[in-house]
Amino acid sequence: MIRKLVLTFAFAFAGSIASAAIEIKEVTSPGGIEAWMVEEPSIPFAALEIRIRGGASLDAPGKRGAVNLMMALIEEGAGDMDARAFQAKREALAASFSFRAYDDTLSISAEFLSENRDEALDLLREALVSPRFDQAAIDRVRAQVLTGLASDEKNPNRIAGAYFDQAAFGDHPYGKGIDGTVDSVNGLTREDIIAAHQATFTKDRIYVGAVGDITAEELGPILDELFGDLPTNGPPLPPDVEFGLEGGVTVIDYETPQSVALFGHAGIERDDEDFFAAYIINQVLGAGGFESRLMEEVREKRGLTYGISTFLVPKFHSEMMLGSVASSNATIAEAIEVTREEWARMANEGMTAEELATVKTYLTGEYPLRFDGNAEIAGILVGMQMIGLPTDYVINRNDFINAVTLEEINRVASELLDADALHFVVVGKPEGLESTQ
Repeated sequence: MIRKLVLTFAFAFAGSIASAAIEIKEVTSPGGIEAWMVEEPSIPFAALEIRIRGGASLDAPGKRGAVNLMMALIEEGAGDMDARAFQAKREALAASFSFRAYDDTLSISAEFLSENRDEALDLLREALVSPRFDQAAIDRVRAQVLTGLASDEKNPNRIAGAYFDQAAFGDHPYGKGIDGTVDSVNGLTREDIIAAHQATFTKDRIYVGAVGDITAEELGPILDELFGDLPTNGPPLPPDVEFGLEGGVTVIDYETPQSVALFGHAGIERDDEDFFAAYIINQVLGAGGFESRLMEEVREKRGLTYGISTFLVPKFHSEMMLGSVASSNATIAEAIEVTREEWARMANEGMTAEELATVKTYLTGEYPLRFDGNAEIAGILVGMQMIGLPTDYVINRNDFINAVTLEEINRVASELLDADALHFVVVGKPEGLESTQ
């Protein structure tokens, strides 16, 4: 079954007008697997972006890091090919594969030439359905993960993130890093890796974006061939969890001339009717680089940091609004004070009409520029599917931005932003700053 929608963008670039027509087709394979695609036959090349919901949140109890290690092993041999043979065949086909684990998803990216499409997809299928998980490969990749964990223990940003997540989410999977711990990773067996693969690679949670030299009629059978032998259903997903960290400061003593701080409080769901207002607020407050208020106040006016930023994090089972800043031990306390003040000023006074007009111009102007390649468009398509957006979202997205009023902005700012609820996790030797708990 094939449904399609034609999207046309017109945007200014380098002083000229460029336009691009994108026809999104909704494809359902004979076996019932759904995908969105854009046919672009002008270049003999295609990209697939595959996401599987669940991700590292499906690690079994006591097996944290199993899904992450499993994904790192997918290219380390499949079927009758060991790691070296698999890589040699992929390189001979000039194909590119990427396999990554995240909190809520698995991500599989593939790019291949049209002349090698069938062989490249056969190789990808072997990796997805019949990974070998040879013990030698497990031991080698496990050692790489352990090296990364050892490095994280000396990285102030990683230390701050690990503490923040644990304090905010406790025993929920969000409270533990997807890489696992030294103890949990050392304890993983080949059977654990196989179990992680069986739990996460299931047909009921697959989302696909396909872009390039491939037709809708061809894609359906390809989907069934790629995924048809996977288990039909996966285990239950974890429950939703509330952000559980109250306002305050936590100082983690670490020998370094510069302190880093990760800060935040509860956020807003992606499907909330006020999300676009929150998105605009975040852009002006801290996500807009040198144009943001925090950058202006903390860096430009006071010289307290090289950079400060904020970001909305609407996960599948919780949501946060976070930020990060680094400053010398002597000035981090002032940087935090100014950050709180700006947070409160946006909540209490809102945004100006001039700020809103400027940020709307930027956000609507940069959006079409995201559609600049097969892989990029495939990623957009699959991301839209996962969060339940319709195919016409890309037509209407800028209208949604432009429709947000100053009154809505200021109402949402007062509801979303809470300077007293901000918790700062500071790693370093900050002067004049102590833990409040």
